[in-house]
Amino acid sequence: MPRLYRSFFLFLFAIPALASFAQDTALYSWTTSSKKIEEGKYEIRFSTPGKAGWQLYAPGQELGGVKTVELSFPDSSIRAEAVFTQEGASRSFPSNLFENAPVKVYEGATEWAILVTIRGEVPALLQGTLTYFYGNKEEFNPDLPLAFTVALEGGVKAESIKVASIDIQHPVAPCGDDGTKNKSLVTIFLLGLLGGLIALVTPCVFPMIPVTVTFFTKKSTDRKKGITNALLYGFFIFLIYVLITVPFHVAGKAISPEIFNNISTNVWLNLLFFAVFVAFALSFFGLYEIGLPSGLANRADAKSGLGNIGGIFFMATTLAIVSFSCTGPLLGTLLVGVADQGAWPLTIGAAGFGIALGLPFALFAMFPHWLQSLPKSGGWMTDVKVVLGFLELALAVKFLSNADLVKQWGLLKREVFIGLWVLIGLLTVLYLLGKIRISHSSPVKRFSFTRIAFIVLFAAISIYLLPGLSNTKWADLKLISGFPPPRTYSLYNTEKQSLFKPLHNDYTGALARAKAENKPVLIDFTGWACVNCRRMEEKVWTDKTVDSLMRHEFIVVSLYVDERKNLPLTEQTVVKLSNDTEKSIVTVGDKWSTFQIENFGATSQPQYAIISPDQVALTKTKYYTPDAEEFIEWLECGLKTHRGN
Repeated sequence: MPRLYRSFFLFLFAIPALASFAQDTALYSWTTSSKKIEEGKYEIRFSTPGKAGWQLYAPGQELGGVKTVELSFPDSSIRAEAVFTQEGASRSFPSNLFENAPVKVYEGATEWAILVTIRGEVPALLQGTLTYFYGNKEEFNPDLPLAFTVALEGGVKAESIKVASIDIQHPVAPCGDDGTKNKSLVTIFLLGLLGGLIALVTPCVFPMIPVTVTFFTKKSTDRKKGITNALLYGFFIFLIYVLITVPFHVAGKAISPEIFNNISTNVWLNLLFFAVFVAFALSFFGLYEIGLPSGLANRADAKSGLGNIGGIFFMATTLAIVSFSCTGPLLGTLLVGVADQGAWPLTIGAAGFGIALGLPFALFAMFPHWLQSLPKSGGWMTDVKVVLGFLELALAVKFLSNADLVKQWGLLKREVFIGLWVLIGLLTVLYLLGKIRISHSSPVKRFSFTRIAFIVLFAAISIYLLPGLSNTKWADLKLISGFPPPRTYSLYNTEKQSLFKPLHNDYTGALARAKAENKPVLIDFTGWACVNCRRMEEKVWTDKTVDSLMRHEFIVVSLYVDERKNLPLTEQTVVKLSNDTEKSIVTVGDKWSTFQIENFGATSQPQYAIISPDQVALTKTKYYTPDAEEFIEWLECGLKTHRGN
């Protein structure tokens, strides 16, 4: 099959961050106002001074199959009339852009008004989006959509997100954590290093080691110069992978603080990752070859002859480009896994990857006789690529599961997820045994120690996963807790399970119960796609002491920061954050993620907080704590503090 080039950039998850730079660049500026007509009915007015040299296409037209003006709202209980009333200097003319069809445009100051009817309680603030087109006789352009908020007379005001009595900086007792406990930077660096070492033995990179090292040692005037050039080459490989993460540092200063968390929980991004990883897996199976556009590689290769340092840099760039089909999935897997922890973990992971990839080139240049000990390229490299393809499929299932959990579609219940992983594991074993063949793979003539070890490994994994298909006590699979969906998201009836179930997103109800029963509130900031949250629930919450404390001594409420269900209309609002920016609150997840940031100063999950019934912070918060004894100590500290008050 001919090579199929695709510009697959796993760093597409940067789009939401980079999109923030587009704000405030709309060509037209607007003001919005409202007027109450009768109960539940309002006139919404949009005014603009216009833009010199441009024309605004009037509402009520459909040109080229596109409506020139559309008004949308985040809730189905809001209905707009079909027709705008229009004021301003307008004119009509036959447009060459639309086969001389008559079009109507406004020039200069313009006002449009429309009647909006709201069923049920009216909110104090109405949010919506106005999309419109502008241009001239030669152009027809969409402007950036106008996301507007307008106050409604007599509307019900939403509760404040910020709770003044919660002072997490000065809790009653000092027990708890001072910072987020996620993967340490050392761990992330080592994972990056491991990913780079794996990439090193792929068919895209491994054959280039002796070729490149020989080039440097033979083309240089002396051995010292050759070693210097090779060291530069290795350093530039490292530098290129680090530079990939720079946009995240730049963008991170201009965007919402929870953007990195949203990367890992956004439904559409998870579906995108699912599609990309399936595409990579199929490429690894030999159906086609993925790479960056050949023109880009050719231009980088042409630059490699410019000067000494510049040429070496472009040679390193060429390596990064031509090896993309093998390194992209590995580096992308690592970066996606730590994306919710911020920009620095991304950089540390990429640095580890770059060091593992670039260091061998420098070492072999310093000790060229080592090249003789390298195994020859051959069929084993195809096997590495195919096994990586199966691993990519397993990761694709995880990304699809994230989207499924957030939207609660019910497509990948726990047993379906585990069943797919069992199937992938068995297919890997059959491939390594030579029972199934994939394009370009060679017949298995002998079973080396390494092949046998991997056969045993994948067979053991598949056997370990099998009990997860049942509804027995063996179905916990604690070694991989957090990766499959939780036990409560099951094909089986979960009502009979003895697992502790907190209140779900009912913070007001939790406070009411806490006052009635004189118990502290334990807040669990969690997410459907949060791996560490599931690990805590399956490993720590099931401890007998933890379970007893949560059932009998606390009112526990789980607040899901990635819940995509819309809030009731009167709770949808726009809030001013502590950093003086504004945020639209539409979904349940919007509310609880903002509540967490504003009151508890964190964006990562899980985060646990203990507050009194009158919303006073009793302790510092607690993050991911796999040690049950440590978690118990913190719970008991909060309980003692509550009783002492």
